[in-house]
Amino acid sequence: MRRSGILLPISSIPSKYGIGSFSKEAYEFVDFLVESGQKLWQILPLGPTGYGDSPYQSFSTFAGNPYFIDLQEFIDLGYVTKEDCDRLNFGTHPEYVDYGQMYNHRYLILEKAYESALEDGLTEQEDYQAFLKENKYWLKDYALYMTVKGVFDNTCWTDWDEDIRLRRPAALKRYTNEYSEQMGFYYFLQYFFTKQWDKLKAYANEKGIEIVGDVPIYVAFDSADIWANPELFQLDEENLPIGVAGCPPDAFSETGQLWGNPLYDWEYHKETKYTWWLKRIEHCYKRYDIVRIDHFRGFDEYWFVPYGDETAQNGKWLPGPGLELFKAMKRKFGELKVIAEDLGFLTPSVLQLLEDTGFPGMKVLQFAFGGDAKNLYLPHNHKVNSVVYTGTHDNETTVGWYHNLNDWTRGHVNKYFGLADGKDIHWKFISVALSSVADTVVIPMQDYLGLGNEARINMPSSLGKNWEWRMKAGVCTKELANRIKELAIIYGRL
Repeated sequence: MRRSGILLPISSIPSKYGIGSFSKEAYEFVDFLVESGQKLWQILPLGPTGYGDSPYQSFSTFAGNPYFIDLQEFIDLGYVTKEDCDRLNFGTHPEYVDYGQMYNHRYLILEKAYESALEDGLTEQEDYQAFLKENKYWLKDYALYMTVKGVFDNTCWTDWDEDIRLRRPAALKRYTNEYSEQMGFYYFLQYFFTKQWDKLKAYANEKGIEIVGDVPIYVAFDSADIWANPELFQLDEENLPIGVAGCPPDAFSETGQLWGNPLYDWEYHKETKYTWWLKRIEHCYKRYDIVRIDHFRGFDEYWFVPYGDETAQNGKWLPGPGLELFKAMKRKFGELKVIAEDLGFLTPSVLQLLEDTGFPGMKVLQFAFGGDAKNLYLPHNHKVNSVVYTGTHDNETTVGWYHNLNDWTRGHVNKYFGLADGKDIHWKFISVALSSVADTVVIPMQDYLGLGNEARINMPSSLGKNWEWRMKAGVCTKELANRIKELAIIYGRL
């Protein structure tokens, strides 16, 4: 089935209070997708973010980001007033998220809403109690983790007192009893996050739109997952990493990429029949209709960097779980809708794993113009079972990319597409992507808007000015929807 969709993170949706949320603007974007003849809405991970604001470095693989909660519902419930929200500074720029202001002020209104909810008897409601029971397997540890972080000035768990850092039973009991109300705050946030997201997803599904979610392969070092489940990872007797994740040196980096995420103890996961991973995947499919698995290569083999190294140069490749994990997923859940992020240098064994799973891989047009006519990203080399992108959240926008090309590569692009110049290069790229034999095409919203690198989402291996871009209100016009729909019709994706 030929189909197409748009990539737009929740954080990039226009909204009144500083960051995209599950507000009326999100529902309006769903309507825009429908008007545009699209079938997919791809987003980025929904987890709570910490230092660096990256959704790929979350405090939990199961929890949702409280920033995405629509404050209007709290106003409607009488938990806060419009004046309460309006008097706080959530950032002043309509096209960029100010995470500093979000951190300093968003929680003030969320805490006020929590106090009002307690007075209103929310915690006694049947639906609320059912949520706590259903999510107990991760929620209690997450709430305690975030609470203890607050006790220790929001430092990483490695800097906590030894008794709670190592989860000694007496310490767990003491902190849980002493800070039960603070833990309740995090229960409250996750309840409303889930309630609002489920409602938005149901609205999208009813309109014929499927949600493409994103599953990072690794979890953040500073996370409830590692603190609460040290046995899942390659840690020493002090629960510190033995090795961390990264990528080896290549043409783009002489020292490689040092991600710093603790590595899985795959032998333990195998012995426990991948129970934790199956719970994680099950949770993902409650949130999403289709899952993009990030860094698919890491399931075949992963780059082990000794903990404490300042670069990734001294790492080594070690075997991952391979097909065994995906077989366990299939036995448990049947056929799942998956997109494999298979970008980068791919070995024969990775290509074989992709073929054995049957998952579609990714074809990014910006990667097509290095090398010769055999480049697998060139449209004439695409396969039906694949997903084509003009670019991803980690790339420049198409307009920005084109204008930053060297003369030779830009000439290559122009010859391939039959262009005299780069005028409307984004529409040319979009048309070529949609014309591909690939079943699925996803286009970043910035490319439909023809934006330059001021709208870039992320620059990998850098801190600052990432994850900030927001779409300007009013740009999803009827005219734009009609143009996108026309292309979907022309190329048989509607």
